[in-house]
Amino acid sequence: MTEKPKNYSRRDFLKTTGIATGALIGGGLIGGFVGLNANKTDQNVSDTGTTNHEMASNQGFQFFQTQREFDVLSNATERILPKDDLGPGAIDLGVAYFIDRQLAAQYGSNTKEYMHGPFAVGAKTQGYQSRLTRASIFRQGIAKLEEEAKSRFDKGFSSLEAEQMDEILTAFQNDEVAMTGVTSAFFFRLLRTATLEGAYADPMYGGNRNMAGWKMKEFPGHQMAYINVIEEDKFQKIEPKSLGGM
Repeated sequence: MTEKPKNYSRRDFLKTTGIATGALIGGGLIGGFVGLNANKTDQNVSDTGTTNHEMASNQGFQFFQTQREFDVLSNATERILPKDDLGPGAIDLGVAYFIDRQLAAQYGSNTKEYMHGPFAVGAKTQGYQSRLTRASIFRQGIAKLEEEAKSRFDKGFSSLEAEQMDEILTAFQNDEVAMTGVTSAFFFRLLRTATLEGAYADPMYGGNRNMAGWKMKEFPGHQMAYINVIEEDKFQKIEPKSLGGM
């Protein structure tokens, strides 16, 4: 007797995952979760490449130079962590702004990492192997997402239907897209990891807007103390607090 496929939702994922909320998150956690909520999260996108989600325009960019490439990133992260009945998705959480700030800082320039040769295609367990910085990989990856969208569907990535975006992202995940100096699968792992970090990191870093990522996980954030509830037997729902006082 064949086992029926399970229909996972983000609620199931958040309940069962071992993610350490608010901490740096390693790759390989979401895997096939791209598009699992496609029926719930179809976005209406305009021909200009913007979504119908409200953007925090007052945040501004630190790394990205055009609205179009920022929108491609925003829509790609939304397909990885889509909005559903549990709470906001990557766009409403400000994940793309988090990634923008990280790429403009030492994360993007790999300042504190050994970046000399020899370079080889390593195993997944060997960690960072590319001669390119993360900033270069993201810029190339975003350009390739746009290129694939125009090649397959004759539209920009941000103007695609949700299922079309998923098709392209899955191609990257399966290493089916040619990139220079790095594999598309490696770029996808970076994108997926950065998406999760932006959803659950402290809001002071630009993502996790209104601490909604923490609220979905019922994570208390950074409390001064738990002395008033530490001896309670029942689970305590505590309003989260940010290091930045947000």
